[in-house]
Amino acid sequence: MITFQVESSITLEEYVFILDDSGLGKRRPMDDPEHLQRMIEGSNLLVTARENGQLVGFLRALTDQCYRCFIADLAVAKAYQGKGIGRKMLQFTRDLAQDARLILFAAEDAEPFYQKLGFKLHERCYQLKPGEELN
Repeated sequence: MITFQVESSITLEEYVFILDDSGLGKRRPMDDPEHLQRMIEGSNLLVTARENGQLVGFLRALTDQCYRCFIADLAVAKAYQGKGIGRKMLQFTRDLAQDARLILFAAEDAEPFYQKLGFKLHERCYQLKPGEELN
């Protein structure tokens, strides 16, 4: 049975595993474990899906739990993809922060997944990457 819960932390090894196995590692700084550790520690919401203690899904977010919830990672182990785990983690997060708007960047191949769940494209999202200067 898969359980869903909020955890205060996960190990770096678990984080690396779920990023690699899910395919999300292609878009993360996998060659910099200190950076990955800071990503875990800097997040204030970690939702896990576990089967018999094994991490099979992970959602990492920054939230005030009432206005905005910025989802930074949503990863499901390859063998568990397509079984509703990502959706259940998003619903679990929605239940925790019912008044908050869920916001995320979607990988190109994940856009149909989010659209199917009812997420809408926001046309006014901007970013400034590290090393880029403010004008």
